[in-house]
Amino acid sequence: MSRVISVVIFGLMGAAFLSALGVWQLQRLAWKESVLAEIADRIEAAPVDLPEQVDPAADRYLPVVVEGRFEGDAVRVLVSVQGSGPGYRVISAFEAEGRRVMVDRGFVSESVDLPEAPQGTVTVIGNLHWPNEVDGFTPEADLDRNIWYARDVGALATQLQTEPVFIVARELSATDAPLTPLPVTADGIPNNHLGYAIQWFGLALVWLGMTAFLLWRITRRSV
Repeated sequence: MSRVISVVIFGLMGAAFLSALGVWQLQRLAWKESVLAEIADRIEAAPVDLPEQVDPAADRYLPVVVEGRFEGDAVRVLVSVQGSGPGYRVISAFEAEGRRVMVDRGFVSESVDLPEAPQGTVTVIGNLHWPNEVDGFTPEADLDRNIWYARDVGALATQLQTEPVFIVARELSATDAPLTPLPVTADGIPNNHLGYAIQWFGLALVWLGMTAFLLWRITRRSV
């Protein structure tokens, strides 16, 4: 009997612990959904002038409007877009009111030649962004072929001779065909807490099942 009691206590404690982890992940899910909602509201807010001093933490996703001219040659960053296949994000230097920043103009298929940027004065509406796309597996940029494998803001700023200020375009006042804008959204921000919660609750059920099986084995041996 003492062995049965020990198994029951151990089983219930283990299931309670695993269930508590599941509840914690549900709480994290609610928190993350709130954060994502705030980010979405920030992304879609009315654009403001580019801050004089840009803070990568405080100004992430800030909607801005800038007026100026595209300058110099663009760089291509290799990407794959669902429904469009492989291609490139096209990034150009942009002279705006005495400042030189970068603008991610959008996506072009790899089968299309790199288009020239719109000429003359252009108004760009977009969001400040510092993409986190570089890791230990990211290849070095192929400068001879003008192919980059990540939007590394610091390295791109050096290449294009700009400030490390990166604007992902949402709208341009001039036609930039055949490019398609790929604006910043909250869709790509991971939110896996529901999946984690289901895993913990599933493990709790498995734990209870194993406990019930062990009790069955014990009771059969005692008969």
